[in-house]
Amino acid sequence: MQELDSTDKRILAALDDDPRVPIMVLAQRLGLARGTVQSRLERMSASGALRPNSSRVLPSALGRGVAAAVSAELDQSRLNEAIAALRDIPEVLECHAPAGDTDLIIRVVATSPDDLYRVSEEIRLCPGIVRTSTSMFLREVIPYRTTGLLGA
Repeated sequence: MQELDSTDKRILAALDDDPRVPIMVLAQRLGLARGTVQSRLERMSASGALRPNSSRVLPSALGRGVAAAVSAELDQSRLNEAIAALRDIPEVLECHAPAGDTDLIIRVVATSPDDLYRVSEEIRLCPGIVRTSTSMFLREVIPYRTTGLLGA
């Protein structure tokens, strides 16, 4: 993935303000050629620098208002199997491999506490996962954001 330059950041900051703005209008606002804006957006998308548009959808808008972090301990020889199985669980939003005692931290959503139990069990039963611990989030105090980084 290529690092974004100042022009890329300006384009993304403007899209943060108005995500549905037509490219021609965006180009005019930024004083850039339409082709420049179009090609930069295509390059950023192709390089993986941009998340899919579906990541803008709040899980609560899809009936999944309960969120949690599931810490998982793995049989290290089955790491790839565990990750493949986790990818098949729609409620798994993301998964990270941190430093420390925990092998994976998995961010999940559910419709209710009972549904969270079901999701946690589905994770625990994935091949290679030995033990899990679930921490339900009571509320979001700082949402996912990158806007501040665009100006840095």
